[in-house]
Amino acid sequence: MKTIQYELADGIATLTFDEEGSPVNTMCAQWQKDLTEATAQVVKDKEVIRGIVLASNKSTFFAGADLKATMRLQAADAPQVFKEIEQTKKNFRTLETLGKPVVSCLNGTALGGGWEVALVGHYRIAVDDKKIQFGLPEITLGLIPGASGITKMTRLLGLMGAQPYILESKLFNPHEALELGLVHELVPDAAALRPAALAWIATHDGAAAPAHHPWDDKNYKMPGGTPANPKIAGMLAVAPAVLKQKTRGLYPAPEYALAAMVEGAQVDFDTALRIESRYLARLIVSPVAKNMINTFFFNMNAIKSGRSRPKDAPRYKPQKVGLLGAGMMGAGIAYVQASRGISTVLRDVSQDKADAGKAYSAKLTQSRVDKGRMSAAEQAALLARIEATDKVADLAGCDLIIEAVFERRDLKAQVTQEAEPLLAPGGFFASNTSTLPISGLATASAHPDKFIGIHFFSPVDKMKLVEIIRGKQTNDDTVARAFDYVQALGKIPIVVNDSRGFYTSRTFGTFVMEGAAMLGEGIPAAAIENAGIQCGMPVGPLAVLDETALSLSVHVLDQTRADYVAEGKTYIATPGELIVERMVKEFDRNGRAAGAGFYDYPEEKGAKKTLWPELKPLFEKPGVAWAITDLKDRLLYRQAVETARCLSENVLTSVHDANIGSIFGIGFPAWTGGAMQFIYSMGVDAFVQRAGELAAQYGAGFALSDEVKATIKKHQPVY
Repeated sequence: MKTIQYELADGIATLTFDEEGSPVNTMCAQWQKDLTEATAQVVKDKEVIRGIVLASNKSTFFAGADLKATMRLQAADAPQVFKEIEQTKKNFRTLETLGKPVVSCLNGTALGGGWEVALVGHYRIAVDDKKIQFGLPEITLGLIPGASGITKMTRLLGLMGAQPYILESKLFNPHEALELGLVHELVPDAAALRPAALAWIATHDGAAAPAHHPWDDKNYKMPGGTPANPKIAGMLAVAPAVLKQKTRGLYPAPEYALAAMVEGAQVDFDTALRIESRYLARLIVSPVAKNMINTFFFNMNAIKSGRSRPKDAPRYKPQKVGLLGAGMMGAGIAYVQASRGISTVLRDVSQDKADAGKAYSAKLTQSRVDKGRMSAAEQAALLARIEATDKVADLAGCDLIIEAVFERRDLKAQVTQEAEPLLAPGGFFASNTSTLPISGLATASAHPDKFIGIHFFSPVDKMKLVEIIRGKQTNDDTVARAFDYVQALGKIPIVVNDSRGFYTSRTFGTFVMEGAAMLGEGIPAAAIENAGIQCGMPVGPLAVLDETALSLSVHVLDQTRADYVAEGKTYIATPGELIVERMVKEFDRNGRAAGAGFYDYPEEKGAKKTLWPELKPLFEKPGVAWAITDLKDRLLYRQAVETARCLSENVLTSVHDANIGSIFGIGFPAWTGGAMQFIYSMGVDAFVQRAGELAAQYGAGFALSDEVKATIKKHQPVY
């Protein structure tokens, strides 16, 4: 056996998981084969076995499924997958029902299939380390727990109790597992696992009642009751509707998981296992599962491991960071930094404004204190890390200074020249601009090689993505430092090259402006908004424009026109930009903050926004033909085309940055796996054909040049 070491000594059969050539244990094809062989050996040795120990030779216990193999599956493979899942469960059940005490020794993390392996043990012992994680994160990868995880967790915690851990993929540490009854004993270190296991086996070997799981006891009752219980039945009656509201029917995994939970709770244990296997076999070969595995596992790991970071630069964490501008952005960055232990100088033109910026952190932390998630002492320590000031001199000695002032070149140049000389030796300077090219802003710097873009998203405390923009003169060391700084904040960094709007703002602009263009074509505003929601965007394009402020879009348009004039060119505004400009300049509709945009925002508390009634007479054309499929395709394809262009132009340098950036930066639907994975999932030829149809009907925004087509094919992932 290549993945399992089997040893029988003193009546104890030990199965030690140790996959050859891998840093972790996975449910690869070889492991499945080895498990069958090891189980057969246990059965053969049954008469001399007193107990069974499941252990790991890796630093973690077990990582779960072999996801690379999963990515290679085709729809026709579903029956074979079902057989393999059932064989694995047959092995589990053989070990569990042999009448011998089985102990799982959890020396480290056990997630997904790894937690399902852990649940084979009648008794589970874990090292008491809060960094260790247990649980079933499959839903976040477009899958469901299918190696008995749904069936067992539902029977251990009950239908309601298990929902957060199955449907929401809530993870837990060893101490939390102990409180939930999912782990039975904690030990101080890995060396103490085996002695504790042997001690438990000694008290259960030869006991009057053979070792068994709770559900194998004839007197077992499901915690909280089965679906036949009126209280449970009442909750389950609304659960599918609540779930559909969240998934919009685009994510089958949560729906399959709920079905497996409820259907499995109404039958015997072994039938429940088979139901679970059928749902997983159908789901694991689906495009949505592959899309989500590709991006949320492989692409995310590429970023976490620093694939986009210059390799040779030493690791870095700034001790003191200065922020210029205490508005929404500066205040948000200050909070995130302080919560991560970084000393922060928050500077604005007046002490009142600086204090107001710091008050944002006080407000956020107070809600945590009120809920018992933070102590008053921890709050005080966090706030003490933020120095609010109106004095530029207080920035002296900062390792990094980030300007987060208004999007005006002259203002940004002024604050750069004021603050940059105060940096500590070797320090670097960053701009939080969302659109202005970094190379142009760097002309105000005395050290353009140490000038970079660090683009946060609002609200900073909630948005995970940070876009790092390398200017033409930015050196590798500065890029690496910015990358490490973003990771130190617990954020997700993507690295892009300089251009107008970079990647996220540029691509996001195509989404909202396509929606505005549709309005200009006479398509009803409600249809446009519904198309956005139906294809999986968080909200419709017109609502997003209101949130980001129509006036800001017009300001960017004016700035772009001025930049083109300075270069001796003329900028031709897109149809969508012209609609937004009309809304601001003709109708004084500036967006949500101003109380009026594409929507009306009533002042009464709790009242819902409604589409501005005047949109109908101003823009809608009753004779215009439209189809919801076209509207949805336009919104998704327009962003995907722009992403491919960014990759072709070297604004983006990797598919993983494109996919993660599109989902976490601009809300591209997670079911697609991101803007580039959307193309690959569709099939490159099919995508090119449909983009061509849209270009012929709706304009050059959908056109793919030969160079872009070649780039798409060149970067296609292979598993």
